[in-house]
Amino acid sequence: MKKYLPEGKIFNSDENKAYISSEDGMREAMNKELILEARASMCDNAHDLYVELPQGVGVIPRNEGAIGIAEGTTKDIALLSRVNKTVCFKVKDISERDGKPFYTLSRKDAQIECMMQYTDKLVNGDVIPAKVTHLEQFGSFVDIGCGIVSLIPIDAISVSRISHPSDRFFNGQDIYAVIKGRENGRITLTHKELLGSWLENALMFSPGETVSGVVRSVEPYGIFVELAPNLAGLAEPREGVYPGQAASVYIKAVIPDKMKVKLILVDVFDSSGFPGKINYFITSGRLEHWVYSTDSCEKNIESVF
Repeated sequence: MKKYLPEGKIFNSDENKAYISSEDGMREAMNKELILEARASMCDNAHDLYVELPQGVGVIPRNEGAIGIAEGTTKDIALLSRVNKTVCFKVKDISERDGKPFYTLSRKDAQIECMMQYTDKLVNGDVIPAKVTHLEQFGSFVDIGCGIVSLIPIDAISVSRISHPSDRFFNGQDIYAVIKGRENGRITLTHKELLGSWLENALMFSPGETVSGVVRSVEPYGIFVELAPNLAGLAEPREGVYPGQAASVYIKAVIPDKMKVKLILVDVFDSSGFPGKINYFITSGRLEHWVYSTDSCEKNIESVF
């Protein structure tokens, strides 16, 4: 069974199902100190999490719900927000209640093992899988393993500027991220480096094509339209256009020397569409140096890990 993935990634695995489906399986998992997953069905007034199991009753006591709950460094909303979602856990004890197996579980222990064996060993530039947990104006919080949460600041999500992380992500979305550093013991992430350089993105478009885009910025000198998360072009000004609108644009020219894409605005319209699928150029390994700029452009945009 794979370990240390964002919560929900092993829930449907045959191995996980086999362990949680019987008392013998749960006992074996306890003896082997395995990390399992199931759905949290309720949080009671003591903030104990009840976990849905095929047999018996599973409970994660409040202080076992997450690292920092007992110390007060993690707020109880971290427990309440797990209701109706998958949670990871280790089996701490098996007893009997009302004639049924009663399992005392610990999500905190799973997180401690994840930290010791995985997240504490990550270094700057490592590319890792993550899952979006919630979005704030300043960035996206993501699960990097066993419910351990890290932040991708909004300016690190993509090169193309967005007004809110919901322009790019949605809750529950599986993504990739890059370890950027550590601040006060917490891991910080970046994301834009995985979405390709200017040239890699520009090669997906050719002059003469009419393509879809999103209006990201309206300036007195023109309208910036995003063609891809790491590529935007400039169209001439037009009244009544505002950020967030969907657009169809004609590609007039692609100029690598200046990192510019010249566009003609064909049409704009309001759209409440879901964030588009992310096209990753990198999904594994470790980055040491990433260059967005073209070799011939005077402007230099890069990240050093």
